[in-house]
Amino acid sequence: MRIDEKIVNRVLTRLGATFSVKPVVARAVGGASHPEGRMAHETAFMYRLARNAEPGNQGSIPMKSKYTRRRFLTTTAAAGAATLAIPSLSRAADREITVGTYGGFFEESFRNGIYPDFTAATGIKVNSVAVPTGETYIVQLRNAARAKKAPSDVAMMANVPRLRGQSQNLFKRLDRSKIPNLSNVPDEFQYSYDDGSFYASAAIAWFVTLVTNTDVMPDPVESWAEIWDPKYENTLGLLGLATNSTLLEITAATFFGGTDILDTREGIEQVFEKLAELTPNVRLWYKDEGTFQQQLVDGEIPWGQYYHDVTVLKVMLDGLPLRSNFPKEGGVRETGSWIVPEHSTMDEEVHVYINYMLDPAIQAHLARNVGTAPVVNPATTGLSAEELAMVSSDIPPIVPKYQMYFEHGDWIADRWNQLISS
Repeated sequence: MRIDEKIVNRVLTRLGATFSVKPVVARAVGGASHPEGRMAHETAFMYRLARNAEPGNQGSIPMKSKYTRRRFLTTTAAAGAATLAIPSLSRAADREITVGTYGGFFEESFRNGIYPDFTAATGIKVNSVAVPTGETYIVQLRNAARAKKAPSDVAMMANVPRLRGQSQNLFKRLDRSKIPNLSNVPDEFQYSYDDGSFYASAAIAWFVTLVTNTDVMPDPVESWAEIWDPKYENTLGLLGLATNSTLLEITAATFFGGTDILDTREGIEQVFEKLAELTPNVRLWYKDEGTFQQQLVDGEIPWGQYYHDVTVLKVMLDGLPLRSNFPKEGGVRETGSWIVPEHSTMDEEVHVYINYMLDPAIQAHLARNVGTAPVVNPATTGLSAEELAMVSSDIPPIVPKYQMYFEHGDWIADRWNQLISS
C-alpha cells in the first residue's frame, strides 16, 4: 500500500511542523504467502521524517518525544479546528448545554477543537465537563436521577456502563426524527431499550492492534495466534485488566471461530484456558500506557497491544521504528456513545448536538484531527482510502462482548486474577 505524501504532510502542517516526509516502505503483504490472500495492513506506513528545519526552528519535535494518546488527541484537535467545513444548521440563540466527555485528552480535544465550531454553526454554547469512564458515572447519574437532576445534558459513555444505565432506565428516550444523521449510522451503533425506544448512538471509534518495533521484529505480524508462539517467551506487552484487554475476544476470534463461544460461562472457561497458555510470553501486563510505550520504542518489549492511531502519529512525527499490524482476525474496535441523562431539560439542544456529531463532515474532521475512526458509513465522509487507513482497517474488526462484561464482569475479573495475572 503506497500512501500519498501530501496527506502526511498536510497532517504535519496542521501540527505546525516544518517537516517533509520520505516514504521508506509501505508494503501490502498478500497473495499466496498470506492466508486468503488478505492484506496484512502495514498501516504504520513506515514513514521516516526528514527534518528540514534547523535546530530551534518552529515545529521541531524531539526524536523521542513522549507522544501518548492524550497528547496526540489534544494537539491535533486544536490544530485542525480551523479547517472544518461546518454543516448548515438552524441556530438556537442564547442556549447552553453541558456536555460531558472522558477526561484529559478527550475533554481537552473536544473543548478546543469541536465545540467552538458547533457553537458557530448552531448558536448553542457548550459548557464542557469531564466525566468518569466507568461505574462511577453511573452512580452519579443514579444519585442525580433520585433528585430529578442531570449532571450533564449529554455525555460520552463507555459501553459496559451504558448497559448498566440502560438496565436502570437512567437515560432519556430520544426522537430519531430529530437526528436525521442517524441514517448514516449502522444499526449496531444505535442503542434502544427493550421496548424499542431509542436512547443512544455511538460517538467515536478507535482501534487496538498488535504494534511491533521493526528494529527488533522487521516482519509484519499476520495473526493474533503469533502471540502464543513459544519462541516469543517473555517479550510481550499486553493490557492488564480483564475488562479492557479484550483478550478473551481475541482468543475466541483466533482459535474458536468467533466470539459466540463467549455467550456462556462454560465457553468463557474454555477460552480462559487457551488464553492462559500465552502467559509465559508476557513480559508486562500494563495499566499505564506511557510505561509500555517507552519500552516498546526502546525495543526492550518489542511488541504488544497498543493504539493504532497513536502508533501512526509516532511514526510520522518521530520517525520511530513502529508498525501497527491489523492481524487477519481483525483489530479490536472500541467505541464510546452519546447518552442523555433522564432529567436533562435541554431536549431540543441535545438532539441538535447529537445530530451535529453524527454529520459525516464532523466524523471526517474527527478522523483527520483527533484520530478517531468514523461511526458513520465511511463512504459518506469524503475520507480517502489513505486517510481511513490511518484510523481504521477494511479487515472486519473484533468487537468487544460488552454484554458479557455487564452480565459476568465480577466473575470474569476473579477468573482473570486466578488464571492470568496471578
